Amino acid sequence: MENKFVSKIEKIFLPLGNKMGSQKHLQAISAGMMMSLSLIVIGSLFLIFANPPINLELVENTNNIFLKFMISWKKFAIANYSLITRPFDFTMGIIGLITAFTIAYSLATEYKLNSISSGLISMSVFLMISAPIEEGKIVMQYLGADGLFIAIITALISVEITRLIERFNLKLESEHIPPAVLSFVNSLIPLLANIILIYGISIIIFVNTNKTIVELIMTILTPALDIADNIYGYLIILVFGNILWFFGINGTSVIFPIVFAIGLRNTGINANLVSSGKAPEMIMNLQMFRVAILGGAGNTLGLTLLMLKSKSKQLKAVGRLSFVPGICGINEPIIFGTPIIFNPILAIPFFITPIVTVSLTYIAQKINLISMGYITDPSFIPFFMQAYLSSLDFRNFIFSFILVGISLLIYYPFFKVYEKTLINMEK
Repeated sequence: MENKFVSKIEKIFLPLGNKMGSQKHLQAISAGMMMSLSLIVIGSLFLIFANPPINLELVENTNNIFLKFMISWKKFAIANYSLITRPFDFTMGIIGLITAFTIAYSLATEYKLNSISSGLISMSVFLMISAPIEEGKIVMQYLGADGLFIAIITALISVEITRLIERFNLKLESEHIPPAVLSFVNSLIPLLANIILIYGISIIIFVNTNKTIVELIMTILTPALDIADNIYGYLIILVFGNILWFFGINGTSVIFPIVFAIGLRNTGINANLVSSGKAPEMIMNLQMFRVAILGGAGNTLGLTLLMLKSKSKQLKAVGRLSFVPGICGINEPIIFGTPIIFNPILAIPFFITPIVTVSLTYIAQKINLISMGYITDPSFIPFFMQAYLSSLDFRNFIFSFILVGISLLIYYPFFKVYEKTLINMEK
């Protein structure tokens, strides 16, 4: 039955995968993301180090050597947070800027254009439209994952503009100008054309909306929603966030203010109930958000486990790099390195899996199979520790591993199809 199901999936999606493999723009996005993968992984490790898995409010004076070490680590991390996270700020924190270069570089290589020049043009134009200068300082807010969608679009469009200039030979030609001077002048034309077209559009948008392109997009994508305090609205918001991830927009950052605020509020209500000797009542607590991003957006920890044993060299390498960050809920290496962005094969389980796991968690809390969360657990700690610390119930700990297994099963048939596509490309 398993082979028949995988065969049906292959029949539907394998032709699509083959087309993806030969599409130059998707190839450039994939190759560009892979170039930046090492920066993403290393940056994520420093973020984990800056958030040790202990809550100082829950730990009193102790003689336990391990807990003393953890308390000291936490206090050191709090006191020196900006220093510890600086490697993250200048790796993952500028991933939009980096991929503006790498994707343009990859696409220009496919077109046999000057790849370094194309990458620099793309990066420069991206800075112009995404990093306004305020009081003499560059605003970095949208140079990271929040600006990734614009970075991808900028890279692709800028290379296409350069390609059109090359195709129609829009260059100066003169026998009276020295070749070196002529070459220098002609190298300026693609940059000038990109600035006029892309930055010009940005100026028009800013004049009419008083927002940069990135700010306008984020404003549109962050609606004031009050529907997340029930399971149906919650699932709609999760799917919306993952759809944004599919297009290269940091969907988690868009939906985070809504789902986290509601989860935090309801967890506080549960904490008050427990402290007064009553049972917790709020199902849509912070635990639901932790499950929604178990292993990262799209619940990709199951996919990571599959990739560790993959026959594809690319998938196996990405799986190894992504395992430790994935356990702590950081899956940018998977999203960018696999990639899941613009990947319709893996997009299906990426959308479906959180729906299943969050729904099962909702039911499990409702029927008292697991405890409702009433403790605000630390972020960026292993998922199983979060599960236990949210309620101090060992059943929640076990249930989190069951959810990872469910994630693996959902991803499996789609993973096999995509793996087959990559193996054919690698051969």
